[in-house]
Amino acid sequence: MNPNTLTRQAAGSSTSTTWAASYITGGQSPRGEGEPALMFRRQFEPSGNIASARLLLTARGVVEAFINGTKVGDDLLAPGWTSYHHRLLWRSHDVTELLSEGTNVLGALVVDGWYAGRLGFGGGERNRYGDHIALLAQLEITYHDGTTEQLGTDQTWEWTEGAIRSSSLYDGETVDFRRTRQWHGSWPEAQPARLAVPAGEGLGVLEEQIAPPVRVTDTLHHTSRVLLSNGRFLLDFGQNITGRVRIRLNGDASLTGHRIRLRHAEVLENGELAVRPLRLAAQTDEIVLDGNAVDWAPMGTVHGFRYVEIDGWPTPENDLGQSVVAEVMHTDFLRTGWFGTDHPGVNRLHENIVWSMRGNSVALPTDCPQRDERLGWTGDVQLFAPTAVFLYDCYQFLGSWLRDLAAEQHDDGYVPLWIPTLPAKEWPPFFASVWGDAAVIVPWTLYEATGNAEVLEQQYQSMTQWMTATTGMLGGDGLWTQPFQFGDWLDPAAPPENPAASDTDAHLVANAYLIRCCRIMARTATVLGHLSDAARWKQLAEEVNTSWIRTYVQDDGTITGDTATTYALALVFDLLPTEALRQRAGHRLAAIVRAANHTITTGFVGTPIICDALTLSGNHEDAGKLLLQESCPSWLYPVTMGATTVWERWDSMLPDGTVNPGDMTSFNHYALGAVGSWLHRVIGGLDYVAAPEPRLIVNPRPVQGITTARTSRNTPHGTVTVQWRLIGNLLEITTDLPEGLVAQDGRGVPLPAGRSTFTTPWPGTGQQPG
Repeated sequence: MNPNTLTRQAAGSSTSTTWAASYITGGQSPRGEGEPALMFRRQFEPSGNIASARLLLTARGVVEAFINGTKVGDDLLAPGWTSYHHRLLWRSHDVTELLSEGTNVLGALVVDGWYAGRLGFGGGERNRYGDHIALLAQLEITYHDGTTEQLGTDQTWEWTEGAIRSSSLYDGETVDFRRTRQWHGSWPEAQPARLAVPAGEGLGVLEEQIAPPVRVTDTLHHTSRVLLSNGRFLLDFGQNITGRVRIRLNGDASLTGHRIRLRHAEVLENGELAVRPLRLAAQTDEIVLDGNAVDWAPMGTVHGFRYVEIDGWPTPENDLGQSVVAEVMHTDFLRTGWFGTDHPGVNRLHENIVWSMRGNSVALPTDCPQRDERLGWTGDVQLFAPTAVFLYDCYQFLGSWLRDLAAEQHDDGYVPLWIPTLPAKEWPPFFASVWGDAAVIVPWTLYEATGNAEVLEQQYQSMTQWMTATTGMLGGDGLWTQPFQFGDWLDPAAPPENPAASDTDAHLVANAYLIRCCRIMARTATVLGHLSDAARWKQLAEEVNTSWIRTYVQDDGTITGDTATTYALALVFDLLPTEALRQRAGHRLAAIVRAANHTITTGFVGTPIICDALTLSGNHEDAGKLLLQESCPSWLYPVTMGATTVWERWDSMLPDGTVNPGDMTSFNHYALGAVGSWLHRVIGGLDYVAAPEPRLIVNPRPVQGITTARTSRNTPHGTVTVQWRLIGNLLEITTDLPEGLVAQDGRGVPLPAGRSTFTTPWPGTGQQPG
């Protein structure tokens, strides 16, 4: 067959998504550390007047495609990370405008990515999914006469090693521009083109990507720079981000062979990059110039950073401002929620929450974007989901992640600690409450936010498997008491080396969550019409709740452990059957919070709900003081230390500016930012759910120190905006509401569509409007 021809189909044949292409790779040797990128190309000539053309594209690895030297699409790190053993995503790109008459060249670069690159703890391991990276591409052209042609990857394609000499998500990328980077013409004799070889069948099924891809969503210029020893420059971009650096340089033949090295870190320590928190992730990029102009950013890596050290900058220092920029990268989902007040610290906290969500949404929801981990920890997603669905339209993003959760779930119902999962000797499998409960809570959260029950239908089997397994572990006392649970992980009182050492009983936490999940299962089954299942889960919830009270609640209302988290769980999860017990729990919770001088005493489980518990129990002013506290541990302590994202630990940076000595010290970890949901609903006063019945409650509750706020959210009905301000002893509330949305104020009075303003007395101290 002529290598420049395409497979032609008759007029009337439909352009389908049936894959006729085959996976191809270059060479037979397994991938090792520091292997170069593979360049693939195929020349072809269209045979008619082109009406449209699309390119279907994916890879085992990370891929970028080019037509006649122009990059196809603006995707980054495609096809992302999914459970490759079960599913690999592909995207369709409209490439009509990139094709020309005569000879065209379709090319692609493939690097290791998540498929073959280093992943996991302790520096990670390579080749988790396979030891060959591979390309799968299919060009489909439709002509004006109705005929179509296809060009798919096969053994007629050429391959060679590219200018990218190594590429690692953890370690960064090295590029030698003296190697070929052209798509047309001959490839130099020193790096001969060879014919591609078959790479075998894929591990899992091919699925079209529905969620938005990773893109560059912002570009930042550095806010300051410092000249360090040995001619190094330290750039501060003013914001901790997840992304990469782009360099632009004019051509200069005298710079052929010159090296520029970039190191990335989130914070400084003693005036230098603090790299210890990165553990064994180098986060270092290097380029070798060839004397030509450069417009470069790494293709197959992403870094968590605010600061960049540049070694070997070849031009005057003043050029740095225009030649070096930071590009923010994350899944390009649509912003849907906004919040602001007249308190600068709270506004910065909220911005930190937003930035941490962005930074931990690079193709999947992760715990952190910088160290040798970057995993889809289930517990983090579960706790942050209510905040996430307010801020962004993440239905498809989290829905895709949930498909992987179901795929990775074991036959016995076990849900791995992170999705996609990787074997890790540090974490042998166990049924982890709070973490595994993401299988139940995240689908319900998405449903409540959007009213779209497809996610419940998609996940119902997974939800049922998890709940059948955990309720099957109930002992003779009616409770789940397996030996180890994470419990209130990262309790501030726990030592850095043992973050599970909380004063809150871990099994109390596990069974509180079990009750909550049984109730969610009952609601889910009702929505889906599985009424016998609903009755069963409702009964189980009541039975476990009875056992929980019998075991953990004393006659005087004291709850085992007597911690803020225990009482917060009891109140927010509605576990206490009488008003007397609820009042006792509220009084005790407030006493604990006041005794700690309104600093945080809760860990991973208690922190997202502590403010809700105080508000529910009539201690709203204590919630306000907790929010506005600036001493460590508190939400605003990191803000006073210059944080621009949410930290993993309250004291990730100590007051003297040194980094916490613990091994887990991320400066971009959204879990503790789950308080955002309370800010939106309670301080902002915009409490909205789309399902099971759409409803909006407008009931802002100010706290001392905040006198005005504005909150907006896009809903299926339209945009909702709630503004309020305190005027003396009056609370003035202005709403902008779409037609068709059932809305009421805090007293149950219906609110009209359009703009309206009403006032209500606000004496303060824990009282609600009206």
